[in-house]
Amino acid sequence: MKVQTKVFLARDLVLALDEASRRMKRSKSEIVQAAVASYLSPDGDEAAEAAVVRRLDRIGRELERQGRDLTISNEAIALFVKAWLTATPSLSAGDQKAQNAKGQERYSGFLDALARRLASGRLLRTEVLDDRPPNAAT
Repeated sequence: MKVQTKVFLARDLVLALDEASRRMKRSKSEIVQAAVASYLSPDGDEAAEAAVVRRLDRIGRELERQGRDLTISNEAIALFVKAWLTATPSLSAGDQKAQNAKGQERYSGFLDALARRLASGRLLRTEVLDDRPPNAAT
């Protein structure tokens, strides 16, 4: 059984209620009833807290994934630079121009390969994690 109740609301709240009623295609009484029930519910605070905890857990997992991915990227770059510095011989002045041209050509090829790889969706992190033996320490 429903009982009629008279409530005074601020003008801006009444306008927002009217808009919500039109948008949701529900009566103002239904919207107010749901809002009051939610406000007075004894477990309303617990439900809100649980929702916040779920969101924080999801954000925490995403930050851990990003940290792992950043570590993989940093280590891959460090290994490459170390190998490159170890294997690259010093050049004479005459060879420098030819090597600069070859370097630009290789760099362009690198950028093309990187663009293709990113467009394909294949990422280093999945390869690294897939290639690890199952008994490898974390």
